[in-house]
Amino acid sequence: YVPFSRANIYARDHHACQYCGEGFATSELTFDHVVPVAQGGRKDWENIVTCCITCNRRKGGRTPDQAGMRLVRHPRRPDRAPAVRITFGLRNAPESWRDYVYWNVELEE
Repeated sequence: YVPFSRANIYARDHHACQYCGEGFATSELTFDHVVPVAQGGRKDWENIVTCCITCNRRKGGRTPDQAGMRLVRHPRRPDRAPAVRITFGLRNAPESWRDYVYWNVELEE
């Protein structure tokens, strides 16, 4: 089970507009109801996609077909949670983590 959340929608759609295909920072993306709520669209995995502001304005309150637009990828519920990569410098890691963190350095004799 993958929770329906903003972060998981961004991850599923690879932080890209699902209409023009361009990648964006999270702050430059919005969400779009593929089938607008006014036309019976639901707020669920199969009807919400990430969208840039330009494409969102162009589509307006229409379906992609009505707006003459195509989806890069049709939305669906993910099979598994997205992988999350956390990076930090070893020098910044808490002392208690250092025995458990793998790092690629030559070991001293």
